[in-house]
Amino acid sequence: MINRRRFLSYLGISTLAMSTAGCDDRPPEYRYNADDIALLAQQRALEAAATGNGAFGPQRYAGYSGLSSLPWFDLDQRGQLICTDESLPMAIDMHAHLGMSVLFKPSLNLQAKTDRVMHLLDCDGDSPHCDLDLDIYINGNFSDKNLSKLERTIVAQGLWGSEITRTHTIANLINEMNAMRVEQAAILPIKLGLPFGDDQTELWRSEIEKANQQKRLLAGFSADPMDDNCIEQIRVHAQSGLKLMKLHPVVQKFYPDHPALMKVYEEAQSLGVSIFFHGGRAGIEAESSQRYAMPRHYEKALRDFPKIKFILGHGGARDVDAMLQLRLKYPNTWLGTHGQGVTKLDQIIDSTKGKRILFGTDWPFYHIGSGLAKVLIVTDSASRQSHRYDLLRGNALELLNSI
Repeated sequence: MINRRRFLSYLGISTLAMSTAGCDDRPPEYRYNADDIALLAQQRALEAAATGNGAFGPQRYAGYSGLSSLPWFDLDQRGQLICTDESLPMAIDMHAHLGMSVLFKPSLNLQAKTDRVMHLLDCDGDSPHCDLDLDIYINGNFSDKNLSKLERTIVAQGLWGSEITRTHTIANLINEMNAMRVEQAAILPIKLGLPFGDDQTELWRSEIEKANQQKRLLAGFSADPMDDNCIEQIRVHAQSGLKLMKLHPVVQKFYPDHPALMKVYEEAQSLGVSIFFHGGRAGIEAESSQRYAMPRHYEKALRDFPKIKFILGHGGARDVDAMLQLRLKYPNTWLGTHGQGVTKLDQIIDSTKGKRILFGTDWPFYHIGSGLAKVLIVTDSASRQSHRYDLLRGNALELLNSI
């Protein structure tokens, strides 16, 4: 069944925010309220005031290429960022995507190689390069111009195609992984609920196999949790060997504790499927969608389905403090590092001893180096060398070997 509201939302057409399919008995004030809105504004204000004042000092760079001033990086002959420290563990990126071509399927060759990657936050695309601050949540580096370009790119993916998206290919990802000493990356599609052309799971897996990159790129899958056919979608993908499912409450417009989701978790648990959630509010999504990602909406799933390994992506984004508490409370819960600034990442490591924390980059939104640099900065001490290994590689191996 087509979810008309999500379909229109994908195309940028505003629709009335409401709870999904009518058996949600939570009151509106529980779902989203004035305190939630104020908390997001407070987080942004405190972050802006505190940046550069933490233990690591100011961490501002002239674009991604500016990271070459750090001791682990340099620029190659083309001026592209490379990681030159061969003593570093080969990383596993647990949060990556490929270029999307959906709905009317504009032309996109995922096997192509281009001169450079145009990341969705294209810090090296203009001169001067953008001011990249590693001590704030990473999407805080998007200017109004960047955000407008992002909106146009998202719409173009479904209609007429995008010059930017055409650089988000397997060949370009592998090239950047090689430059950044990343051995493997988990590729996470999102089922969008479109009436046609919504086959990223199948397409990306097929293209990965065509490129003979199954060992480097670990295909995940997605299902539409509010679709009547969701359980069958999960079964088909799981039986084909895929065991990591991406669910995105903000994009797919569902509450993680909605009654309809319980059958999804039951099926995932019975099949040994792990669930990678987009976690928390990023702050740049439509305000009407932020309600879906409040941390309290995730807790029922974590509590009631203890055999599922849940990954809370982005470290909970701008709701990191509450999401960290869920990670500490539930032993089946993991936290992604992507997006968090160095001061917050430092706090996460202290709280968790570096365990059940996963390195991720959200490529192609950002250069892999921006996420890698943060981990290296906060683990640049003798006492944190084991944490460096765990964050970049060890924790991911533990998770992957268990699913």
